[in-house]
Amino acid sequence: MNFNSPLKDINHSIGLNLRQICDLELIIDGSFSPLKTFQNEKDYISTVENMRLNNGDLWPVPVVLDIDKLDINKIKLNQTVSLNDEKGNILANLLIQEIYKPDKKKEALNVYGTVDPSHPGVNYLFNDVGEYYVSGELDVIKNPIHNDFKELRKNPKEIKEIMKRNNIKKLVAFQTRNPMHRAHIELTKLALKDKDTALLIHPIVGMTKPGDIDYYTRVRIYKKILNKYEKDKVFLSLLPLAMRMAGPREALWHSIIRKNYGATHFIIGRDHAGPGKDKDGRNFYGDYDAQELVIKYQDEIGIKVIPFMMMVYLPSRNKYFPINKISNNEKYLDISGTELRRLLNEGEEIPEWFSYPEVVKELRKSYPLKHKQGLTLFFTGLSGSGKSTISEMLLNRLMEIDDRKISLLDGDIVRNNLSSELGFSKEHRDLNIKRIGYVASEITKHGGIAICAPIAPYDEARKNVRSMVLKYGNFILVHISTPLEECEKRDVKGLYKKARLGIIDNFTGISDKYEIPNDSELTIDTSRLSPQQSVELIIKYLKKYKYIN
Repeated sequence: MNFNSPLKDINHSIGLNLRQICDLELIIDGSFSPLKTFQNEKDYISTVENMRLNNGDLWPVPVVLDIDKLDINKIKLNQTVSLNDEKGNILANLLIQEIYKPDKKKEALNVYGTVDPSHPGVNYLFNDVGEYYVSGELDVIKNPIHNDFKELRKNPKEIKEIMKRNNIKKLVAFQTRNPMHRAHIELTKLALKDKDTALLIHPIVGMTKPGDIDYYTRVRIYKKILNKYEKDKVFLSLLPLAMRMAGPREALWHSIIRKNYGATHFIIGRDHAGPGKDKDGRNFYGDYDAQELVIKYQDEIGIKVIPFMMMVYLPSRNKYFPINKISNNEKYLDISGTELRRLLNEGEEIPEWFSYPEVVKELRKSYPLKHKQGLTLFFTGLSGSGKSTISEMLLNRLMEIDDRKISLLDGDIVRNNLSSELGFSKEHRDLNIKRIGYVASEITKHGGIAICAPIAPYDEARKNVRSMVLKYGNFILVHISTPLEECEKRDVKGLYKKARLGIIDNFTGISDKYEIPNDSELTIDTSRLSPQQSVELIIKYLKKYKYIN
């Protein structure tokens, strides 16, 4: 993994995204053993087609370094480039020995079993992964920097040392990307019957499914539930893995990783690493497909699968049981993740049979009532449609009735103060919207209300903003659908006239397209409603769905 690469020979750097940083860290610390670097083409193809590296070693998920067109034009074979984190710190140098173009459709079908873009792994592959993959020899400079939960970040070598020091013969690994409730505690306790057995709670703190609870909240919860176990029988360590949500293949991958940490047993429950439902409302994978695949290969991996069915609560016995261990006529209770989020958002009681009070207390910190959460109201529409007028009136109306801090990001104001150097090409328009989205997401993260009123003509850019904001709070897209002819009548600046005469290029609605949203929460035509009526319609919507009191 090491070679000499003097800095004077390095004339290009590749900025790694979060997923690439996670992958690099797990290559470096041995979690991804036998990988020593990002996969070359032969290993990548063999992984996709056969779930094995080219030498025959079992490996079900590609771990590659993807780059985009901008980088591909600046690098060449046998060149050394630096791999930098998001702050520009050099984590490693890479001697480029291969540059290849993947077959993304084949990768999606084989690894995820689908090309449905509603699958988060497929969506990421097609929309965020670069066109080319590169590989070569790594020269590690330093591990990625973590300033949080340092005492809980143990690499494979350190976990094995803990096992040796505590005379642990059997280590049961439990993976989670969710908070742990009573059912999880009861499930894991079932695996701790032998005196020389210990539990490794090994939560994912890299990238998980969009919309998952942030790992800071989850880790605080994991720390609180440790006292539910017998002392010295449970260990907590964090895994900075970027999940792909690849279901059965990912479960196999997770098993190999846990074997690298010294685990002798691995708990696999219902729909392990599944992303949920497809566009037709069906689960992408069968409930127990992951268990079946890993059991098939467990002897080769050298780790024993502990398969569990869904755990449910029986009121009559005041106890949890696997669902396959109860009779057909016994009444049981369960709360889904969707139902839990609803209870939290609406401030309803969460029963003690489901979770511990200290866990619920932590969750309520991250899930305040809707009217106390951050919110972005994002207006989109043609120039002259009424966005600015409505957003300004809405700002004043909300300040009358809500005590959250409210910020207005009007299109013209942002152009003058945040994006003054940008033109109106598609690239520059997208960058402008990205900047607005970033500011809005920060306002939302800190519990404020952001009112954004750009033209935002492109669907993909709007969806990117939605994704940015939803990490921290709520997002509402308001399409001001006023017809083009009405907008032209209101053209006090004469912009439409200049656009039709060819004086202004790339003008939305005339010489550049406007992509009508199909995902707006509200659609308002100001040729039919007055500004005041439009504002009251928005207020009514916000009250109906409890975004405001």
